Amino acid sequence: MSLARFAVRRVVSGAIFALVVASLTLLLARLVPGDPALEDRLQRSPEEVAALRAELGLDRPFLTQYAHWLGGLLRLDMGRSSLYRRPVTDLVGERAANTALLALAALVVATGIGLPLGRLAGSTQGSLSRVVRALSLAVLSVPPLLSALLLVFIAARTGWLPAGGITSGGLTGAAWFVDLLRHLPVPTLALALPLAATLERLQARAMADTLGRSFVAASRARGLDADAAARVHAWPVSLAPVLGTYGVLVGALFSGSFVVEIVTAWPGLGRLLFDALSARDVWLVAGCGALGAVSLAAGTTLADIAHAALDPRVLEGRIE
Repeated sequence: MSLARFAVRRVVSGAIFALVVASLTLLLARLVPGDPALEDRLQRSPEEVAALRAELGLDRPFLTQYAHWLGGLLRLDMGRSSLYRRPVTDLVGERAANTALLALAALVVATGIGLPLGRLAGSTQGSLSRVVRALSLAVLSVPPLLSALLLVFIAARTGWLPAGGITSGGLTGAAWFVDLLRHLPVPTLALALPLAATLERLQARAMADTLGRSFVAASRARGLDADAAARVHAWPVSLAPVLGTYGVLVGALFSGSFVVEIVTAWPGLGRLLFDALSARDVWLVAGCGALGAVSLAAGTTLADIAHAALDPRVLEGRIE
């Protein structure tokens, strides 16, 4: 199979996955008891409730609502939020930018920490590698909620960094950018540390497996020392299976950011989804779910294509 055909198949399957997840999100949001029109039923007359339900499109059969919502997706129109009284597309676009910034920073930090440590742990057997493995297991065993709370507590007690929010407000230009950089480390570390530990474990296992292959032994027989053989031959090959997991890690970033954003008051998609669920804002919940599904599908698709480009065995069906 050619790389182009493989890419097309992955794009199509990713699009189907995103549509199914987004549709299920809308269905689950509609199945939750209650709706925005009934939240303040003691303050609204029956006529006002009926008018609000008609305005939000909640008075129609579900299949009609679903068809209208799908048609709106083609125009990038995901309805109107009952909580914020604004188009859902505008809301999720603003918050998605904040989540993307946090996720990108966390992914860069996690990659910069996890892959080098994984290479070290997978290619050596000394006390340092044992310390690395122990720290990774310790980080993986701590729930993101606790790690986020711990980092917020440290920031609040020491005053070294802001404990929450994205900016202090009232700043512009260079001062705003510097303030943003000061607010970024706490949520970034809370999101990146578990991801870095996961990458370290994956990279260590891939590195150890690669070092046992015949081509590495052949390079050693040609006179390369162990460090050079690991760096030049084993290291690039061991990256391929780890790269194949990055699509799944994108999903972990979005699920983990839900907790981190709430704890650190980061105004992203996770916080927006929490507010939408609390207010039973059907269209906003569906919009957040749709964007999350598209992000996960895009991340998985890009990771699969990159993996196939690095390892042709994927195209031959010998590795999935």
